[in-house]
Amino acid sequence: MRFIGAGSRPGQPQIDHDLIVTVPNLITVLRFMGVPLFVWLVLAQKEYGFAVLVLAIMGGTDWVDGYVARRFNQTSKLGRVMDPIADRLALLAVAVTLVIAGVVQWWYLAALVVPDTILLVMTLFYFRSHPDLPVSRIGKTRTGLLLLGTPLLVLSRMSIPLSEVYFVTAWIVLGLGLLGHWIAAYNYFWAILRKGRMQTADDGGPS
Repeated sequence: MRFIGAGSRPGQPQIDHDLIVTVPNLITVLRFMGVPLFVWLVLAQKEYGFAVLVLAIMGGTDWVDGYVARRFNQTSKLGRVMDPIADRLALLAVAVTLVIAGVVQWWYLAALVVPDTILLVMTLFYFRSHPDLPVSRIGKTRTGLLLLGTPLLVLSRMSIPLSEVYFVTAWIVLGLGLLGHWIAAYNYFWAILRKGRMQTADDGGPS
């Protein structure tokens, strides 16, 4: 079963429209609004069960907005930029919350932040804005693994059967997700560098 690229119609080109208000963009906004709810549930209420539900919904809508965009030809330039940024900010916010709650150690957050910081510095240097690069399959898979592993890890903190199994499974999935995170960052690093150098050569200096 194909998940990445699901909803696309064979033979029909996908056009990035200039639309702002689209169903996929609204879904992305709603998904990101789940972050403060998750933070409140974990830090203020210690309601890990409801926090897992919020994460599951966030992860599900991450697939839904892409499917709707491709299926109904509602891909937009804003959505192409906003969706990965919202995903990244959500993952970082959730990681910070879990560090504060003592669910994960600081090194997990550092493993997410360090490559993103390097890419951000490069992006600002060359483009002063978004580099407008396509999201790679590794990047999509990485996001899916992190979105799957995180609720499993939260589940392992609950007094439920098989909590140890959830803990081990979570770290296997998260480990693969972090590996994919660094591989994707490596690929984006060279893609940004190539595109930035080409733009610099065309403009006669950094843009």
